Amino acid sequence: MRLQTKIDKITNSVEERATGNSIETRILPLPVHELKTITKKRQWKFNWRTEAANPQRIVYKLIVSSDAGTIQGLISVSIEQGYIFMHLLESAPHNIGKIKKYLGVPGNLVAYVCRLSFEYGFSGEVAFDSKTVLINHYKETLGAVLLFPPKRMAILSPQAKKLVNSYYKDFRI
Repeated sequence: MRLQTKIDKITNSVEERATGNSIETRILPLPVHELKTITKKRQWKFNWRTEAANPQRIVYKLIVSSDAGTIQGLISVSIEQGYIFMHLLESAPHNIGKIKKYLGVPGNLVAYVCRLSFEYGFSGEVAFDSKTVLINHYKETLGAVLLFPPKRMAILSPQAKKLVNSYYKDFRI
């Protein structure tokens, strides 16, 4: 699986598009019972039921504190030896396109995974496979580097620290 999501903006939380206000977020493991609301019929692009069923992967959801019942984005990761691997990343359908509700959802999820990597003692390092057309985008927005052409990329410690510090002011690295 390759990351196919554009990082719309690096913010210090998520930003309400209409007002420019920063909104407090939380990232939590996705409970299995919520999978029934995350379907292609409801305009989600990926099969999150398959991701959640994989015992080596953890699916996290991003919510805004003022609306805990609405998922803003999802990310699937696995804990590897010395780093975390991002398998899949997706903004909720209402956060895609010109009329999206919130900016910064993908960046917030990636920053969270970098934070997890620091918490696991992995120096913030995160790897992922990118669609070829998004490689330069991830280099520019996340500071990612191409590890193994044609698609394996990583966010290394200095860039991970920048991302974590953008979103998590209370986290000390």
